[in-house]
Amino acid sequence: MTDHTSTDTRDTELAAQYEAYPYPERNPQDEAKRLLIGSPSHLREIDYWVFGAQRPRSEPLRALIAGCGTGDGAIMLATQMARVGRPGEVICVDRSRHALSIAQARAQVRDLNNIRFVEASLTELNTLDLGLFDYIDCCGVLHHLPDPDAALAGLEAALAPGGGMGLMVYAPYGRTGVYMLQDALEELAPFDEKPATRLDMAKRVMRHLPATAWLRQNGNFGDHLSGGDAGLYDLLLNPRDRAYTVGAFLDLLNRAGLEASCLMEPARYDPTLFLPDPKVRARIAQLPAREQAMVAESLTGNMATHVAYVVRKGTSVTRADASSFDAVPIMREIPGIELAKQMRPDHTLPFAFGTLVVPIPLPPQARGLLPLIDGERTVGDLAAILATRGVPENKFSTVWQETFHTLERLNRVLLLPPA
Repeated sequence: MTDHTSTDTRDTELAAQYEAYPYPERNPQDEAKRLLIGSPSHLREIDYWVFGAQRPRSEPLRALIAGCGTGDGAIMLATQMARVGRPGEVICVDRSRHALSIAQARAQVRDLNNIRFVEASLTELNTLDLGLFDYIDCCGVLHHLPDPDAALAGLEAALAPGGGMGLMVYAPYGRTGVYMLQDALEELAPFDEKPATRLDMAKRVMRHLPATAWLRQNGNFGDHLSGGDAGLYDLLLNPRDRAYTVGAFLDLLNRAGLEASCLMEPARYDPTLFLPDPKVRARIAQLPAREQAMVAESLTGNMATHVAYVVRKGTSVTRADASSFDAVPIMREIPGIELAKQMRPDHTLPFAFGTLVVPIPLPPQARGLLPLIDGERTVGDLAAILATRGVPENKFSTVWQETFHTLERLNRVLLLPPA
């Protein structure tokens, strides 16, 4: 039986938290010197993981940021759209006036005119008459809501045909220590006290946190160390903080009629990357993708969040053919020349899955291939250049497919959609 009184009280406390300490803590003037990049809602990721690099860039993109907070995802996406002349609009919905004011100030510093702000709860989306959206971002929000299933169903109803979402929820194992401390602070700093009083108590506890506290051993996040008052409050004093194993997250999607087109980064959910034993790998190969992902999460123990791009069930995302000589590969963010420099002499690329670094094998030719990827050259252009270096077409095809498949799963190389 649900205790609605408790639920309503916690929701009121949550609203008070984000008015007092908008999260994440941001200074709008910082927009003049940097753009914060992340997942979900990176434009190149949306183009590839939601639309399979098939949706023309000339087609307007209507995006909803459901629970935008102080605006990280919204500012990133609107800026990226403006830089490449992508038509469309980013609509930001949040019930915290204080958080929205910070996001608006950030947009003003960047002179963004493709973004607008709506002060409202995303649980009231169906009353706002905003229309349907090609893309919906709900990052770090569902796990704080009274009824995540109902909220996600509401977002699904606002999704245009063929559209998709970018979601992030907390994961339990990588947040080991957080929930223990939350339990202690619930007794020492009760939810019915004012946010400033609760924060003061949390700071006092943190100054004397025992050396044996699991939070001290956990290097998977640093909000309580570098996120200011808002970061400390959101991590340790949040009145409602659920965590989902990857299996529970996929179940949440399924109940809303959704499915993951990509768990980000896909390779992190492949346990063969860190289990080289042939017999173990053979056993893993017999498991469905869901169970493989569950094994990866349980064994690594360091996943603090799950990020996914999702679409309606049955809407299989048909991705552009990366082996086509007409395809245009593009680096997601890190320039190819920089990625090539990171390769070791044994042709492996050390890749950090959070606090776990795994050597990823690449073909030797990838070292010379990566710097050629500029978002303009086609795969055919790459083949022609490598042919002048003594790599015949049949050899190039093998090298390219292995390179792209590996780096796609690391979310490092994607494909550009047609103009």
